Amino acid sequence: MASLQTLTKSFSGWVFFCCCCCLPLLLTSPLHPKGPGLASTTHHVCKLRKINFQQPYIRNRTYTLAKMARASDQDTDNRLIGQQLYVNVRENNRCYMMKRIAEIVVNDVLLTEAKDQYPYAEEVAQFLASLTSELSRCKFSGHKEHIEKNLEEMKSKMKELGENGKTKAIGELDLLFDYLENACTDAPKKGANKKKN
Repeated sequence: MASLQTLTKSFSGWVFFCCCCCLPLLLTSPLHPKGPGLASTTHHVCKLRKINFQQPYIRNRTYTLAKMARASDQDTDNRLIGQQLYVNVRENNRCYMMKRIAEIVVNDVLLTEAKDQYPYAEEVAQFLASLTSELSRCKFSGHKEHIEKNLEEMKSKMKELGENGKTKAIGELDLLFDYLENACTDAPKKGANKKKN
């Protein structure tokens, strides 16, 4: 004990004591994650990275595919993707809603015979599938009935339109792209700064 007191009286003794005793304790003690860094990894499961939507190649493929399908869409009265999807849906559930719509468009439209009829359909389907995969842990919060009702209305309208329903869904891929970006990233909302005439 006396030798420890003598050792700690000098500066070099303190350095030795800290390096040999305190540092190993600090390095082996469990640290509890706190702070803003944790929020970005666990809280935002309904968010996509902006970079997903800033790739000119896939944006051009998506918009080109939509334009090609719109040329053969005879129905100008109906719209599948639009603000009607958000009726009674809270803003924090919009990304979940768009994830579900993307899943429907990929599985029920793009990966059917459309992949043989339209160039880029498979590429766009893979892109959208990768986004929905990134959002796999994104769940709704609150009541789900409005979300399900709006999804059912979209699906029944698409079914009612028959083959033209699939054509319409492909023709609105550019809208789906934009709605996904707006709902699932922190990107500035399109048209938010424009003046209305």
